[in-house]
Amino acid sequence: MKDTHETNLPTEENGKLEETKAPETTPENTAEEVVTNKTPDVGVTTDEASEAEVKTDEAAAGEEAVVTTGKLSKEEILEKLTGLVGTAADTTRNEVEALKQAYYKIHRNEVDELKKAFMEKGGEENDFVVPEDETESKIKELLAIYKEKRAAILAEEGRIKAANYALKLQLIDQLKALTESQEDFNKLYNDFKDIQQRWKEVKAVPQEHVNELWKSYQIYSEKFYDIIKINNQFRDYDFKKNLEMKTALCETVEKLQTEPDVVSAFHQLQKLHQQWREIGPVAKELREDLWGRFKAASTIIHKRHQEHFENLKAKEQENLEAKTAICEQIEGFDYTALKSFKDWDEKSKIVISLQEKWKTIGFAPKKSNVKVFERFRAACDAYFNRKSEFYKKTKSEMEKNLELKKALCEKAEALKDSTDWKNTSEKMIALQKEWKTIGATGRKHSDAVWKRFIAACDYFFEQKNKNVSSQKGVEQTNLAAKKALVEKINAIDEADYDKALAVLKEYMAEWNTIGHVPFKEKDKIYKKYHDAVDKQFDRLKIDQNDRKMQTFRSNLSDMSGERGKGKLYGEREKLMRLYERMKNELQTYENNIGFLSISSKGGGGLFKEMERKIDKLKDEMALIIKKIDAIDENLE
Repeated sequence: MKDTHETNLPTEENGKLEETKAPETTPENTAEEVVTNKTPDVGVTTDEASEAEVKTDEAAAGEEAVVTTGKLSKEEILEKLTGLVGTAADTTRNEVEALKQAYYKIHRNEVDELKKAFMEKGGEENDFVVPEDETESKIKELLAIYKEKRAAILAEEGRIKAANYALKLQLIDQLKALTESQEDFNKLYNDFKDIQQRWKEVKAVPQEHVNELWKSYQIYSEKFYDIIKINNQFRDYDFKKNLEMKTALCETVEKLQTEPDVVSAFHQLQKLHQQWREIGPVAKELREDLWGRFKAASTIIHKRHQEHFENLKAKEQENLEAKTAICEQIEGFDYTALKSFKDWDEKSKIVISLQEKWKTIGFAPKKSNVKVFERFRAACDAYFNRKSEFYKKTKSEMEKNLELKKALCEKAEALKDSTDWKNTSEKMIALQKEWKTIGATGRKHSDAVWKRFIAACDYFFEQKNKNVSSQKGVEQTNLAAKKALVEKINAIDEADYDKALAVLKEYMAEWNTIGHVPFKEKDKIYKKYHDAVDKQFDRLKIDQNDRKMQTFRSNLSDMSGERGKGKLYGEREKLMRLYERMKNELQTYENNIGFLSISSKGGGGLFKEMERKIDKLKDEMALIIKKIDAIDENLE
């Protein structure tokens, strides 16, 4: 064809003619293949490039989904899954899988908590039945719907890609025909631009045909340029427009290097690469430098994206190591050293704290996440099974102790009406000593059996005391002495703190040396005494716990003789039970305070109130220990 058609070449208004090169011979194209991380050859459609990147994008979406779904409730998971199923065409499988895993993690934790509560109430593990969860059935239904929709979508995508493949083969045949035609240049050019446009409009094709199609398309496009021998002026215009567009793309990619969202920058880069492929070539002397600039900026973004997911994987590995350490700690317990309720309770606190720590650790690598959780669960189950066995064995021993104490009750009840005061007193004291050698009984029987035993002992000693008539005169003398002592206490007006306190303690010690008063006067004189002591305590600003301790020691002074010892033992047993009750209550508060979050709404006030109760309990428990020590001193 001659150059006579040069004056009839299409202008910019008619559209520009694009020149491309075969991928295997163009430095610009081969470099693009390296930087885009094995994406299809240059010139593929947007959908074809996206299909090549789909595994990378789905993996990234899956990683992001795992991070975000860990904070959702079951209801939020159900709502989010409903939305994803409704837009199944735009949803990746990893997003759905992440929601499914997050739901079953919450479900397993709830079942574990219910099972734990059931066993703590005395239930057997084999009797525990997992309650039905309506949310689970809805989740399964949504997953089934999603699976059907995705299958239909994939089938339709396959049909469309096959049709697109056939259309592109036809376009290549038409392009080939143009290279062999001798028709007018204007018509050939318009036909060529039409083929180019239709080629761009045809989107995704089967992945295995992408390179084959594009290479054929490039070969015949180049041949068309060579055959037509387009004039240099038009080529320069085309090159200039392409240079402007590719320079703008370089600037855009360079700006993406500072994008805070690394994943978003990577996704934007894929679209910019696709735009680069769709733009025609620039002047040969500029191609290598321009492509080098674009490639260098792209490499930085790819490196940031790779480092981002390497950091995620490193964090998952750290999580695996932390979870493995927890498993090893529980598996390494020395059960032979756990010989009392206290030992098991302390070890249970450690297990519960480790369970709480486990919840704060993120996901482990996917291939290890389920295995390490099953190992952790097995270790916890093994511990609580051993604890259950210990409690069953101890319960059997407590039942034996209960029978022994009931036998002592029967003996005491058989002696309570005896008038052989001396011999029976010795027998009653022997029974009380034997009582001390018997171990603990179950909490629900402890108070009842003790009250039964002490009632028989008290009855005998009360009858004995009533029989001693000579005691009445002594009691009147004691009453007069105590009244005089109360007056002395009220009269203390010493200003010096140490001297006043020394005098007060002296009078209180004197009170303890005075014997019993008449029974009907006991409460009255006792009240006067304590009113007088409290008045001095207030004047001297004595600590409340010290007051209680001094008052308690005064009470012990009334418990002398054989009858008094019985009361001392009873008081000591009562204080021991009160101490154990407070100890359990303290443990409950300390466990509960671990679940409170100060940052949550209302959490700060509740946290402080719980701390106040814990401090109060500790003070009361310390006072009880002092009282028990005082009783032991009196018994000795």
